[in-house]
Amino acid sequence: MENVYTDQNFDSEVLKSSVPVFVDFWAPWCGPCRATSPIIEELAGEIDSAKLKIGKVNCDENSGLVQTYNILSIPAFIVFKDGKEDLRFSGSMGKEDFLAKLAPYLG
Repeated sequence: MENVYTDQNFDSEVLKSSVPVFVDFWAPWCGPCRATSPIIEELAGEIDSAKLKIGKVNCDENSGLVQTYNILSIPAFIVFKDGKEDLRFSGSMGKEDFLAKLAPYLG
């Protein structure tokens, strides 16, 4: 299961993580977010968390993170590495597309 990141735990769980972290910025009312959610859950179950942590930020509940990372449309996906944004992309896509984008982090 994917992790849940919030305004309160983002710094310790994402920015200070010793491994890259893939973050899905989503909201419950967002159709494309609901479409990609099962794929993100599946990836979280398959990808070794020692290589890449996977988690979600509910944009409705964590407006500080939405502002900090200038999230203008969702779903938005950011990979953080060494405490900094390393990769950003957005929109609904299939599992193979996610895997292709995340491949550099999976070794």
